[in-house]
Amino acid sequence: MNRPTHDNRIRLVLLDDQALFRASLARLLASEPGFELVAECGNSAEALEILSASPVDVVLLDFDRATRYKDGFIPAARRNGYQGLFLIVAAAADARSSAMAIKLGASGIFLKSEPPERLVQAITVVANGAVWLDRSTIRLLADRSVERFLQLDDRTSASRLTDREQKVLLGILAGLSNKKIGEDLGLSEGSVKTSVQQLFYRSGVRTRSRLVRAALEGSLRTTTAVAPSS
Repeated sequence: MNRPTHDNRIRLVLLDDQALFRASLARLLASEPGFELVAECGNSAEALEILSASPVDVVLLDFDRATRYKDGFIPAARRNGYQGLFLIVAAAADARSSAMAIKLGASGIFLKSEPPERLVQAITVVANGAVWLDRSTIRLLADRSVERFLQLDDRTSASRLTDREQKVLLGILAGLSNKKIGEDLGLSEGSVKTSVQQLFYRSGVRTRSRLVRAALEGSLRTTTAVAPSS
């Protein structure tokens, strides 16, 4: 993927067909010293042209453009050679669109109702290789039944996640630390760490951020969805 420039600024492209929102968000992004706004685009063709001509780290776009499988922007950008990241900026999130966006390659979903400083945080998290999902989106995914999204990795002979592993996984999806997960579940931090390592093994990853993506893309299976305590 493209890396940030030498001054460590995160290079952004904003894609949204609502001119007023796009202009407002562009002003916010341009005012942040850690960001470089490469372009603001009102249509996909314009954005694809920018991605072909300029190095870009993160594209900000809406659900509708992101989640159309064959003619959506994410597949088109990948076919066009773009290796960077995508952050969805949406007025609302539903479980189906959220899961589809992650499956197609989005690294996060940010709700427009959140304050501007949270968007700055979300962009930074995504640019550093992690997944951004707020608690409301996590609850939507859990309520839809994690089994719809998390399927067993073919590399392991284990049949299903244990009840403890399911709950630990959902805690990780909610962004909780091992200590907080343990407190919520009545487990020692060491027991939680053991479950996390088993989840790493099942999904073939080594970091929590990659586990989140593996889970939402469908490389693990659970039998029930138990939302973590808030």
